[in-house]
Amino acid sequence: MTGMRRKARAMALQALYEVDSVGHGVGKVTERLLTEVEMPEGNSAFIRETVSQVLRNQKEIDVTIQKFATAWPVAQLPVIDRNIIRLAIFEILFDNRVSVKVAINEAVELAKKYGSDNSPKFVNGVLGSVSALTDR
Repeated sequence: MTGMRRKARAMALQALYEVDSVGHGVGKVTERLLTEVEMPEGNSAFIRETVSQVLRNQKEIDVTIQKFATAWPVAQLPVIDRNIIRLAIFEILFDNRVSVKVAINEAVELAKKYGSDNSPKFVNGVLGSVSALTDR
């Protein structure tokens, strides 16, 4: 199950990246991605809901990012790092379906796979600071 949920998180990240970088509509992006890969319905629902909720809470999430990544305005962060962090902050502060440790670990794994050489350390540092906001 972990493998499928990790794949679902990666697809949610893809959707967030595309919406953020080229401004395509979230519904069209998400549905197109879901037609490209066979995904159990539970994971498809996870992707739709997660992407929608990250975008719905983006202003508050970005304020949190700015609070803990003070050296960079959120808009200047690499698009992939910004969206990995958004996804993880959503899971840590809003979603509560996974533990903080799992959310951070999943984000670091996404950063290793899709980000630059510096991404995993940066993502881990920001999310480690964010995790102090929660008692989970």
